[in-house]
Amino acid sequence: MRAASSLTLAILGALTLSDSCSRRVAEPVTKPPAATPAAIVEVSGGKQISTIGTPLDQPVVVQVNNSQGAPVAGASVRFRGANGVIFQPPSGVTGSDGQFTFAVTLGSLAGRYQIAASTTGAGGKTVEVRIAELALGFEDSMGRQLNDTYCARCHDSESTAERVSNHDNLIAKPHSFDDGAFLNKVSDSDLLAIISHGGPALGKSAEMPPYEHTLNKSGIAALVAYIRAIADPPFQSREAVYAQR
Repeated sequence: MRAASSLTLAILGALTLSDSCSRRVAEPVTKPPAATPAAIVEVSGGKQISTIGTPLDQPVVVQVNNSQGAPVAGASVRFRGANGVIFQPPSGVTGSDGQFTFAVTLGSLAGRYQIAASTTGAGGKTVEVRIAELALGFEDSMGRQLNDTYCARCHDSESTAERVSNHDNLIAKPHSFDDGAFLNKVSDSDLLAIISHGGPALGKSAEMPPYEHTLNKSGIAALVAYIRAIADPPFQSREAVYAQR
């Protein structure tokens, strides 16, 4: 009886296995896009500033358009970036508005990042848009915090819910810290001097107060590092040139 029972179980198991193998798992059907993509553009989320290894504050939104500039629904979107950059989700399909939204976490190295979002156009050609983002290191991030506390009220002309700008009340309009066209020409030593000792240290307006008794030397140096990090156009360090024999 035991042998018969074992044989019966074996036959039933084989039949069950055979039946499960014969069933094919339905694969999702990928629908073609509503039209042929001709371009992919950034809608929002570019030029954000974050700290290394942390997500950007806002998601990045891209849109796929056809040759007439109309949004394309159902277009595949893929992403790529430097090592360590994380995209969530890593790929997807545009909605009825032709847009796709994704989150980005920058890598562990400080500096400027360029991420690419792409889709497939006519003839299988890759169409992409490149989006710039910025990751701050420890010193730059400290400078950013000090800027938010002491500097932005005058150097940022835009008011926010947390801060009312004082920019328009000043006679000498302060430069935004990302004004690389002007600040890139100012040496590190002059930036340190004007932050430490105020505008008169360089013959500038006394509306710029001294911060030598408010911030320590490392804090003032962090502000300079932050100014260099966010400069637009980017700051190019002037390295020493040594004579050769």
